[in-house]
Amino acid sequence: MSKFSNSYLIQIITQLGRQFATPDDGLQQIIQTEHHYNAWFTPQSVQQAIGAIVQSLTKENLEQLLSAYQFANHEPKKIGLILAGNIPLVGFHDVLCVLLSGNIALIKASSQDARLIKYVLKILTDIEPGLAQYFTFTDKLEGFDAIIATGSNNTSRYFEYYFGKVPNIIRKNRNSVALLTGNESKEQLHDLGKDIFEYFGLGCRSVSKLLVPTGYNFVPFFEAIEDYYPVIQHSKYHNNYDYNKAIYLVNRDKHLDNGFLLLKQDERLASPLAVIFYEEYDDLPSAQDYLSKQSENIQCIVTSASIEANNQIVNFGQSQCPALWDYADGIDTLRFLANL
Repeated sequence: MSKFSNSYLIQIITQLGRQFATPDDGLQQIIQTEHHYNAWFTPQSVQQAIGAIVQSLTKENLEQLLSAYQFANHEPKKIGLILAGNIPLVGFHDVLCVLLSGNIALIKASSQDARLIKYVLKILTDIEPGLAQYFTFTDKLEGFDAIIATGSNNTSRYFEYYFGKVPNIIRKNRNSVALLTGNESKEQLHDLGKDIFEYFGLGCRSVSKLLVPTGYNFVPFFEAIEDYYPVIQHSKYHNNYDYNKAIYLVNRDKHLDNGFLLLKQDERLASPLAVIFYEEYDDLPSAQDYLSKQSENIQCIVTSASIEANNQIVNFGQSQCPALWDYADGIDTLRFLANL
Protein backbone atom coordinates (compact mmCIF):
# COMPACT_ATOMS: atom_id res chain seq x y z
CA MET A 1 0.00 0.00 0.00
CA SER A 2 1.27 3.48 -0.85
CA LYS A 3 2.51 5.68 1.96
CA PHE A 4 0.44 8.42 0.31
CA SER A 5 -3.25 8.85 1.10
CA ASN A 6 -5.81 8.89 -1.69
CA SER A 7 -6.48 12.56 -1.07
CA TYR A 8 -2.80 13.41 -1.38
CA LEU A 9 -2.38 11.29 -4.51
CA ILE A 10 -5.34 13.10 -6.03
CA GLN A 11 -3.71 16.42 -5.14
CA ILE A 12 -0.47 15.34 -6.86
CA ILE A 13 -2.20 14.06 -10.00
CA THR A 14 -4.39 17.15 -10.37
CA GLN A 15 -1.25 19.27 -10.08
CA LEU A 16 0.20 17.21 -12.94
CA GLY A 17 -2.92 18.01 -14.96
CA ARG A 18 -2.50 21.72 -14.29
CA GLN A 19 1.13 21.61 -15.38
CA PHE A 20 0.10 19.75 -18.53
CA ALA A 21 -2.33 22.57 -19.26
CA THR A 22 0.56 25.07 -19.28
CA PRO A 23 3.56 23.03 -20.49
CA ASP A 24 7.00 24.09 -19.25
CA ASP A 25 9.87 24.63 -21.68
CA GLY A 26 10.99 21.01 -21.45
CA LEU A 27 7.58 19.56 -22.27
CA GLN A 28 7.03 22.19 -24.93
CA GLN A 29 10.28 21.16 -26.59
CA ILE A 30 9.22 17.51 -26.59
CA ILE A 31 5.83 18.44 -28.07
CA GLN A 32 7.55 20.31 -30.89
CA THR A 33 10.33 17.79 -31.59
CA GLU A 34 8.82 14.37 -30.91
CA HIS A 35 8.11 13.90 -34.64
CA HIS A 36 11.88 13.71 -35.20
CA TYR A 37 11.85 10.44 -33.22
CA ASN A 38 8.45 9.17 -34.34
CA ALA A 39 7.07 10.82 -37.48
CA TRP A 40 3.48 10.03 -36.45
CA PHE A 41 3.85 12.06 -33.25
CA THR A 42 3.28 15.49 -34.76
CA PRO A 43 3.01 18.51 -32.45
CA GLN A 44 -0.74 18.48 -33.03
CA SER A 45 -1.06 14.79 -32.09
CA VAL A 46 1.07 15.13 -28.96
CA GLN A 47 -0.78 18.25 -27.89
CA GLN A 48 -4.08 16.48 -28.46
CA ALA A 49 -3.02 13.54 -26.28
CA ILE A 50 -1.90 15.89 -23.53
CA GLY A 51 -5.14 17.86 -23.83
CA ALA A 52 -7.21 14.70 -23.39
CA ILE A 53 -5.26 13.86 -20.23
CA VAL A 54 -5.72 17.41 -18.90
CA GLN A 55 -9.49 17.07 -19.28
CA SER A 56 -9.53 13.81 -17.33
CA LEU A 57 -7.20 14.71 -14.44
CA THR A 58 -9.63 16.75 -12.37
CA LYS A 59 -10.20 16.35 -8.65
CA GLU A 60 -13.80 15.30 -9.29
CA ASN A 61 -12.85 12.66 -11.86
CA LEU A 62 -10.11 11.17 -9.70
CA GLU A 63 -12.35 11.06 -6.63
CA GLN A 64 -15.08 9.35 -8.66
CA LEU A 65 -12.55 6.89 -10.07
CA LEU A 66 -11.14 5.87 -6.70
CA SER A 67 -14.46 5.80 -4.86
CA ALA A 68 -15.29 2.38 -6.32
CA TYR A 69 -12.23 0.57 -4.93
CA GLN A 70 -10.67 -0.57 -1.67
CA PHE A 71 -6.96 -1.35 -1.83
CA ALA A 72 -5.54 -3.86 0.63
CA ASN A 73 -3.11 -2.67 3.29
CA HIS A 74 -0.15 -4.81 2.23
CA GLU A 75 3.32 -4.32 0.84
CA PRO A 76 3.20 -2.83 -2.67
CA LYS A 77 3.17 -5.40 -5.45
CA LYS A 78 5.46 -5.00 -8.46
CA ILE A 79 3.39 -4.62 -11.63
CA GLY A 80 5.17 -5.14 -14.93
CA LEU A 81 3.84 -2.80 -17.59
CA ILE A 82 4.52 -3.37 -21.27
CA LEU A 83 3.33 -0.17 -22.90
CA ALA A 84 2.15 0.31 -26.46
CA GLY A 85 3.47 3.19 -28.54
CA ASN A 86 0.94 3.60 -31.33
CA ILE A 87 -0.28 7.02 -30.15
CA PRO A 88 1.28 9.54 -27.76
CA LEU A 89 1.10 8.64 -24.05
CA VAL A 90 -1.16 5.67 -24.73
CA GLY A 91 0.38 3.88 -21.73
CA PHE A 92 -0.17 6.73 -19.26
CA HIS A 93 -3.45 5.32 -17.96
CA ASP A 94 -1.85 2.01 -16.96
CA VAL A 95 0.94 3.83 -15.12
CA LEU A 96 -1.60 6.07 -13.41
CA CYS A 97 -3.66 3.08 -12.26
CA VAL A 98 -0.64 1.37 -10.72
CA LEU A 99 0.39 4.52 -8.87
CA LEU A 100 -3.15 5.16 -7.63
CA SER A 101 -3.38 1.57 -6.39
CA GLY A 102 -0.27 2.04 -4.24
CA ASN A 103 1.75 -0.53 -6.17
CA ILE A 104 5.08 -0.23 -7.97
CA ALA A 105 5.22 0.08 -11.76
CA LEU A 106 8.03 -1.70 -13.60
CA ILE A 107 7.73 0.06 -16.93
CA LYS A 108 8.91 -1.33 -20.25
CA ALA A 109 8.21 1.67 -22.44
CA SER A 110 7.74 1.41 -26.18
CA SER A 111 10.66 2.76 -28.19
CA GLN A 112 8.03 4.77 -30.10
CA ASP A 113 6.90 6.70 -27.02
CA ALA A 114 9.66 6.47 -24.40
CA ARG A 115 10.62 10.15 -24.23
CA LEU A 116 7.10 11.38 -23.54
CA ILE A 117 6.17 8.99 -20.74
CA LYS A 118 9.57 9.47 -19.07
CA TYR A 119 9.18 13.23 -19.09
CA VAL A 120 5.65 13.02 -17.71
CA LEU A 121 6.89 10.96 -14.77
CA LYS A 122 9.74 13.42 -14.28
CA ILE A 123 7.13 16.16 -13.88
CA LEU A 124 5.29 13.95 -11.39
CA THR A 125 8.40 13.37 -9.26
CA ASP A 126 9.23 17.08 -9.40
CA ILE A 127 5.84 17.61 -7.75
CA GLU A 128 6.35 14.79 -5.22
CA PRO A 129 9.87 13.27 -5.13
CA GLY A 130 8.62 10.41 -2.97
CA LEU A 131 6.76 8.95 -5.95
CA ALA A 132 10.08 8.00 -7.55
CA GLN A 133 10.16 4.80 -5.46
CA TYR A 134 6.87 3.67 -7.02
CA PHE A 135 8.07 3.29 -10.59
CA THR A 136 11.13 2.35 -12.57
CA PHE A 137 11.90 2.00 -16.26
CA THR A 138 13.48 -1.22 -17.47
CA ASP A 139 14.35 -2.98 -20.71
CA LYS A 140 13.95 -6.40 -19.12
CA LEU A 141 11.02 -7.23 -16.86
CA GLU A 142 11.81 -9.43 -13.88
CA GLY A 143 10.72 -9.80 -10.28
CA PHE A 144 7.13 -8.81 -11.03
CA ASP A 145 3.99 -10.00 -9.24
CA ALA A 146 1.58 -9.23 -12.09
CA ILE A 147 1.66 -8.05 -15.69
CA ILE A 148 -0.33 -5.60 -17.78
CA ALA A 149 0.78 -5.91 -21.40
CA THR A 150 -0.53 -4.22 -24.51
CA GLY A 151 0.40 -5.44 -27.97
CA SER A 152 -0.81 -7.04 -31.16
CA ASN A 153 -2.53 -10.37 -31.74
CA ASN A 154 0.91 -11.81 -32.51
CA THR A 155 2.70 -10.43 -29.45
CA SER A 156 -0.20 -11.44 -27.22
CA ARG A 157 0.65 -15.09 -27.84
CA TYR A 158 4.21 -14.37 -26.71
CA PHE A 159 2.89 -12.52 -23.66
CA GLU A 160 0.53 -15.37 -22.74
CA TYR A 161 3.37 -17.89 -23.03
CA TYR A 162 5.79 -15.94 -20.82
CA PHE A 163 3.40 -14.27 -18.40
CA GLY A 164 0.51 -16.71 -18.23
CA LYS A 165 1.51 -18.02 -14.78
CA VAL A 166 1.11 -14.67 -13.01
CA PRO A 167 -2.03 -12.50 -12.72
CA ASN A 168 -2.24 -10.57 -15.96
CA ILE A 169 -4.11 -8.34 -18.33
CA ILE A 170 -3.01 -9.03 -21.89
CA ARG A 171 -4.49 -6.80 -24.57
CA LYS A 172 -4.67 -7.64 -28.27
CA ASN A 173 -5.56 -5.67 -31.39
CA ARG A 174 -8.86 -3.84 -31.30
CA ASN A 175 -10.49 -1.34 -33.61
CA SER A 176 -13.51 0.90 -33.43
CA VAL A 177 -16.64 0.99 -35.56
CA ALA A 178 -19.09 3.72 -36.56
CA LEU A 179 -22.70 2.71 -37.06
CA LEU A 180 -24.48 5.10 -39.43
CA THR A 181 -28.23 5.20 -40.02
CA GLY A 182 -28.30 7.67 -42.90
CA ASN A 183 -29.99 10.30 -40.72
CA GLU A 184 -26.79 11.88 -39.41
CA SER A 185 -26.38 15.65 -39.67
CA LYS A 186 -23.48 17.23 -41.51
CA GLU A 187 -22.03 18.21 -38.14
CA GLN A 188 -22.16 14.61 -36.90
CA LEU A 189 -20.46 13.35 -40.04
CA HIS A 190 -17.84 16.07 -39.71
CA ASP A 191 -17.21 15.01 -36.12
CA LEU A 192 -16.88 11.42 -37.31
CA GLY A 193 -13.83 12.68 -39.17
CA LYS A 194 -12.17 13.23 -35.79
CA ASP A 195 -12.77 9.59 -34.91
CA ILE A 196 -11.17 8.57 -38.20
CA PHE A 197 -8.27 10.99 -38.65
CA GLU A 198 -7.09 11.90 -35.15
CA TYR A 199 -3.72 10.22 -34.54
CA PHE A 200 -3.89 9.29 -38.27
CA GLY A 201 -6.14 6.35 -37.41
CA LEU A 202 -3.42 4.59 -35.41
CA GLY A 203 -5.35 4.21 -32.15
CA CYS A 204 -7.47 1.28 -31.01
CA ARG A 205 -10.24 3.85 -30.54
CA SER A 206 -9.81 5.06 -34.13
CA VAL A 207 -12.72 4.17 -36.41
CA SER A 208 -11.57 1.70 -39.06
CA LYS A 209 -14.97 0.38 -40.15
CA LEU A 210 -18.33 1.91 -41.06
CA LEU A 211 -21.59 0.02 -40.84
CA VAL A 212 -24.05 1.67 -43.23
CA PRO A 213 -27.61 0.89 -44.36
CA THR A 214 -27.97 -0.88 -47.71
CA GLY A 215 -27.62 1.61 -50.56
CA TYR A 216 -26.03 4.29 -48.36
CA ASN A 217 -25.03 7.49 -50.19
CA PHE A 218 -21.46 8.43 -49.26
CA VAL A 219 -21.55 11.89 -50.89
CA PRO A 220 -22.71 13.72 -47.72
CA PHE A 221 -20.02 11.89 -45.73
CA PHE A 222 -17.27 12.95 -48.14
CA GLU A 223 -18.56 16.53 -48.18
CA ALA A 224 -18.65 16.68 -44.39
CA ILE A 225 -15.04 15.54 -43.93
CA GLU A 226 -13.44 17.85 -46.52
CA ASP A 227 -11.85 19.92 -43.72
CA TYR A 228 -9.57 16.98 -42.91
CA TYR A 229 -7.82 17.18 -46.28
CA PRO A 230 -4.54 18.46 -44.72
CA VAL A 231 -3.93 14.95 -43.34
CA ILE A 232 -2.64 14.02 -46.79
CA GLN A 233 0.25 16.46 -46.32
CA HIS A 234 1.80 14.10 -43.77
CA SER A 235 4.36 12.12 -45.76
CA LYS A 236 3.84 8.75 -44.07
CA TYR A 237 0.06 9.01 -44.30
CA HIS A 238 0.39 10.06 -47.94
CA ASN A 239 2.64 7.08 -48.64
CA ASN A 240 0.05 4.71 -47.17
CA TYR A 241 -2.71 6.37 -49.19
CA ASP A 242 -0.72 6.06 -52.43
CA TYR A 243 0.28 2.46 -51.70
CA ASN A 244 -3.24 1.23 -50.93
CA LYS A 245 -4.72 3.16 -53.83
CA ALA A 246 -2.20 1.59 -56.20
CA ILE A 247 -3.07 -1.91 -54.94
CA TYR A 248 -6.79 -1.32 -55.42
CA LEU A 249 -6.25 0.06 -58.92
CA VAL A 250 -3.94 -2.78 -60.00
CA ASN A 251 -6.31 -5.40 -58.58
CA ARG A 252 -9.33 -3.53 -59.93
CA ASP A 253 -10.87 -3.57 -56.47
CA LYS A 254 -13.98 -1.46 -56.26
CA HIS A 255 -13.42 1.49 -53.94
CA LEU A 256 -14.30 5.13 -53.33
CA ASP A 257 -11.66 7.87 -53.21
CA ASN A 258 -11.91 11.52 -52.18
CA GLY A 259 -8.23 12.34 -52.61
CA PHE A 260 -7.14 11.65 -49.02
CA LEU A 261 -9.23 8.68 -47.86
CA LEU A 262 -10.14 5.39 -49.51
CA LEU A 263 -13.39 3.57 -48.78
CA LYS A 264 -13.64 -0.12 -49.58
CA GLN A 265 -16.44 -2.59 -48.96
CA ASP A 266 -14.87 -5.33 -46.86
CA GLU A 267 -15.95 -7.75 -44.13
CA ARG A 268 -12.78 -7.21 -42.11
CA LEU A 269 -12.73 -4.89 -39.14
CA ALA A 270 -9.15 -3.59 -39.21
CA SER A 271 -8.40 -1.48 -42.27
CA PRO A 272 -5.01 -0.29 -43.55
CA LEU A 273 -3.95 3.29 -42.87
CA ALA A 274 -5.71 5.85 -45.11
CA VAL A 275 -8.46 3.28 -45.76
CA ILE A 276 -11.84 2.80 -44.11
CA PHE A 277 -13.71 -0.44 -44.66
CA TYR A 278 -17.48 -0.40 -44.82
CA GLU A 279 -20.19 -3.00 -44.74
CA GLU A 280 -23.91 -2.67 -45.42
CA TYR A 281 -26.68 -3.86 -43.11
CA ASP A 282 -30.38 -4.49 -43.75
CA ASP A 283 -31.75 -3.25 -40.42
CA LEU A 284 -30.54 -2.23 -36.96
CA PRO A 285 -31.05 -5.70 -35.43
CA SER A 286 -28.69 -7.18 -38.03
CA ALA A 287 -26.17 -4.40 -37.34
CA GLN A 288 -26.41 -5.13 -33.62
CA ASP A 289 -25.86 -8.81 -34.32
CA TYR A 290 -22.67 -7.98 -36.24
CA LEU A 291 -21.41 -5.79 -33.40
CA SER A 292 -22.20 -8.49 -30.86
CA LYS A 293 -20.25 -11.12 -32.80
CA GLN A 294 -17.28 -8.75 -33.17
CA SER A 295 -17.36 -7.43 -29.59
CA GLU A 296 -14.05 -9.08 -28.66
CA ASN A 297 -12.36 -7.17 -31.50
CA ILE A 298 -14.05 -3.80 -30.96
CA GLN A 299 -12.86 -1.06 -28.62
CA CYS A 300 -15.77 1.35 -28.95
CA ILE A 301 -18.78 2.09 -31.17
CA VAL A 302 -19.49 5.55 -32.54
CA THR A 303 -23.17 6.13 -33.25
CA SER A 304 -26.27 8.17 -32.46
CA ALA A 305 -28.52 5.14 -32.92
CA SER A 306 -30.28 3.63 -29.92
CA ILE A 307 -28.67 0.21 -29.71
CA GLU A 308 -27.51 -2.24 -27.10
CA ALA A 309 -23.91 -3.41 -27.32
CA ASN A 310 -21.21 -5.14 -25.30
CA ASN A 311 -18.77 -2.31 -26.07
CA GLN A 312 -18.65 1.31 -25.05
CA ILE A 313 -20.90 3.55 -27.19
CA VAL A 314 -19.76 7.14 -27.79
CA ASN A 315 -21.06 10.15 -29.68
CA PHE A 316 -19.53 11.32 -32.94
CA GLY A 317 -16.17 12.99 -32.39
CA GLN A 318 -15.69 11.48 -28.92
CA SER A 319 -13.89 8.19 -29.56
CA GLN A 320 -10.50 9.66 -28.63
CA CYS A 321 -11.75 11.26 -25.40
CA PRO A 322 -12.11 8.35 -22.97
CA ALA A 323 -12.92 9.04 -19.33
CA LEU A 324 -10.62 7.66 -16.64
CA TRP A 325 -13.06 4.77 -16.08
CA ASP A 326 -13.31 3.86 -19.78
CA TYR A 327 -10.87 0.97 -19.48
CA ALA A 328 -9.19 -0.47 -22.56
CA ASP A 329 -10.88 -3.68 -23.75
CA GLY A 330 -13.51 -3.17 -21.04
CA ILE A 331 -11.18 -4.70 -18.44
CA ASP A 332 -11.23 -2.78 -15.16
CA THR A 333 -7.53 -2.18 -14.48
CA LEU A 334 -8.02 -0.81 -10.97
CA ARG A 335 -10.29 -3.73 -10.03
CA PHE A 336 -7.56 -6.10 -11.25
CA LEU A 337 -4.98 -4.29 -9.12
CA ALA A 338 -7.26 -4.14 -6.08
CA ASN A 339 -7.76 -7.91 -6.19
CA LEU A 340 -4.07 -8.83 -6.21
